[in-house]
Amino acid sequence: MRTLRSASMSEADGGAAAELKEIMETTMRRLQDRFKKTSEQLESNIDQMGRRIKDLEKNVAELMSQAGMEASSDVSESI
Repeated sequence: MRTLRSASMSEADGGAAAELKEIMETTMRRLQDRFKKTSEQLESNIDQMGRRIKDLEKNVAELMSQAGMEASSDVSESI
């Protein structure tokens, strides 16, 4: 009788371990998907910000030109 109980407990432990493994794999996949999505959004936002900065630099240079000022290399490099 003890052998049946031991076998039964081993099967239960094995089932619990398999279930835990499945839960962990699902959780890891979800985390990877979220990380990938967040990384893609961050990269897109950085690219968009870079384009906006270039547009801003261009607009500042145009305004300075219209005002009769020359953009100094320090100003245009820091903008």
